[in-house]
Amino acid sequence: MQTTLYAFPATLTRDRGGRYVVRFPDLPEALTDGATEARALMEAADCLSEALMSRITDGEDIPAPSTVRRGQYQVAPDPTVALKAALHGVAREQSISASELGRRLRVDQKEARRLLDPRHPSKLPRLAEALRVLGHGVAITLYDASRRDRLLAVPGNPDRRAMKVGRAARVEAR
Repeated sequence: MQTTLYAFPATLTRDRGGRYVVRFPDLPEALTDGATEARALMEAADCLSEALMSRITDGEDIPAPSTVRRGQYQVAPDPTVALKAALHGVAREQSISASELGRRLRVDQKEARRLLDPRHPSKLPRLAEALRVLGHGVAITLYDASRRDRLLAVPGNPDRRAMKVGRAARVEAR
């Protein structure tokens, strides 16, 4: 089973003014900063969400998140954006149009198009259903962010490498 964790590696550096700058190697257009490390990482999640929504809107591919390396943080977008990014990627991979998605979900094309629209608010169960009809399942990972717990890229995998984390949502293929 292939599992995709919709959380991207991010680098955190300080600029000359002392602010923390966050960059995403997989998404060069995503760049943000903050006065503190915590604020920069919070801004990073919003920045990542915006970059992903922009790619969906522009019809661009969304790269699979690369492996988090030592010294990098793992940052996840808003859960709705993560599911919309997953749906966008699966629909493109399978050449599924909004009309075909609507047919499979037994809804009209307008409703299916709204599920694919990153700016339209969609409910998580509806996005999960859309992914299900395309052969994919959704799993959610919950962790205590205040303790800065470490998240496993593939829970249950015997190769348990821990990573620094922002927020995370995980999508699995069935």
